[in-house]
Amino acid sequence: METMRDRFIDVTGDLLDTDPRLAVLLADISAAGFAAAAERHPDRVVNVGIREQLLIGAAGGMALTGMRPIAHTFASFLVERPFEQVKLDLGHQGVGAVLVSASGSYDWPAGGRTHMAPGDVALLDTLPGWSVHVPGHPDEAEALLRHAAADGDSLQYVRLSVHSNGAARAVRPGRFLTVRRGGGAVVLAVGPMLDAVLAATEGLDVTVLYAATVRPFDAAGLRAALGEGSDVVLVEPYLAGTSDREAHAALADLPHRVLGLGVPREEHRHYGSIPEHLAAYGLDAAGLRARITGFTGFTG
Repeated sequence: METMRDRFIDVTGDLLDTDPRLAVLLADISAAGFAAAAERHPDRVVNVGIREQLLIGAAGGMALTGMRPIAHTFASFLVERPFEQVKLDLGHQGVGAVLVSASGSYDWPAGGRTHMAPGDVALLDTLPGWSVHVPGHPDEAEALLRHAAADGDSLQYVRLSVHSNGAARAVRPGRFLTVRRGGGAVVLAVGPMLDAVLAATEGLDVTVLYAATVRPFDAAGLRAALGEGSDVVLVEPYLAGTSDREAHAALADLPHRVLGLGVPREEHRHYGSIPEHLAAYGLDAAGLRARITGFTGFTG
């Protein structure tokens, strides 16, 4: 089955053929997938090896020359390890880039903690100006990647995952999509969490929103969906509570409650599989239903 990373490699290879500004920077990860593109564009597909600080520094240097760099590796090595370079070589220098990650929170359990980055979006939240996309399907990943690559000199983060929904949605960058309309509460599902949220809320009088872009946060969309209700549940595939502040800010003048669900801060020290990690975090359909009904009081 095609993954989001497979689609990223194919689409980016095509983009290199049509946009001379684009360059791809790799830190060994996915290098084999870009072999054909590297043959066609040896000056614009650069593998720096396992040197992630250099990966971001080189991206900043290319951006200073007017190029549009796309830097790619696992999330823990793209955001966490070279965070100082993300802060200084991109943000402080006032240049743009597209960071495309893989293996975010629980994609490769056998890789252990070194290959898990549930705090990546929260970490980028400490910096200004970043757009953050969390697609839930390869088709969405393609649409958001094309948007990010073409968006001038902006700072864009595209968070890819092996975890995927069964069907793509017609996502728009920066806008939440209403998937199911209900009454008294809103459940916002982010990226690959949508299928589990839909199963968990079956028969409940709640509105289900879908976010494939979480920064900027669609405050107007959340307010409109909440209507006369007061309860908001955020279901994110990374650190629990990452978007709580955004939801509170969107509803600051309204009585409301927010429950942030996601990957807990406590480290899960067993390899297992993606479904086992989701169950352990309470992010499978059964766990989500228990927590959503417990918070909202709706029982279906």
